[in-house]
Amino acid sequence: MIVRVINQVIILSLMMLIGVFAKKKNIITEEGEKSLSSFLVNITLPSLLITSFNYRYSEKMIANAESIFLYSIIIHIVIILLSKVCAYKYEDKVKKVMRFIIIFSNSGFMGYPVLEGLFGKVGVFYGAIFNIPLNIFMFSVGIAIYAGKNDIKNIKNVISNPVIISTIVGFLMFVFSIKLPYVVDTTLNSVGSMTTPLSMIIVGTMLAGVKLKDIFSGFQVYYTSFMRLIIVPLVTVLLLKLVKADSFMIQMCAVIEAMPSAVMASVLAQQYGADSKLAARSVFITTIISMVTIPIVVICIQFLTKT
Repeated sequence: MIVRVINQVIILSLMMLIGVFAKKKNIITEEGEKSLSSFLVNITLPSLLITSFNYRYSEKMIANAESIFLYSIIIHIVIILLSKVCAYKYEDKVKKVMRFIIIFSNSGFMGYPVLEGLFGKVGVFYGAIFNIPLNIFMFSVGIAIYAGKNDIKNIKNVISNPVIISTIVGFLMFVFSIKLPYVVDTTLNSVGSMTTPLSMIIVGTMLAGVKLKDIFSGFQVYYTSFMRLIIVPLVTVLLLKLVKADSFMIQMCAVIEAMPSAVMASVLAQQYGADSKLAARSVFITTIISMVTIPIVVICIQFLTKT
């Protein structure tokens, strides 16, 4: 499995470099980047999610789906509390960014490709279930962290999000054993297969737009990256061992939590007047470092789940 992880990380890194090259050469413009991101979120990712539920109904998969949904809730509640302790001594603008970075992983752009590479379509299936609470927390608690209050409108936006809708549709298809016509299923599979390369190319275009001057300076970004990439996945493993989760569920959840920071960290920081430069740097650095830490975390997970 370790060789598979390393190979997957290398493949994703090369895809990301293609995005960097395309952005630097202006093959993909700013407007093109936004269009590609919109196309991914609204078309290819929902297609991938719907086809990931194309399994024969079984009680075991339903039980696993229920378990991973509950585990996601427990994990995020604990990490929300942990982030408050870890960032308490910093000024308000910095604290908000640090907490968001620690709590929310890039489970979409980076998470699904890695899960698919490690576990196949079943990885995307369980990842989609895990990400329902994650997205709800991100656009409720995450907004509250930045804005200092709850915003009900964002809860409505979560419910109407194409990713959430496609997850619900796919899950209902799975539960009621609804099979799509061959032509539709093949089309969705083909479109969904574009998600992995497209997502990493988009991440590359985002990284290409970050100014390198002074980007690697300052303790805060490394401290937050260490919490996001090492401590959070290890806390996830320990939590799930406490609740007697099986090794497969532990590996699934920990791999998702080993992902770099969610790109929304910098978008929301700018929108709500937090330290947007720190947020952008954190997204950049966690993404780069994760290329090394993901294989390390997977090795540690395998060791910890055997003991």
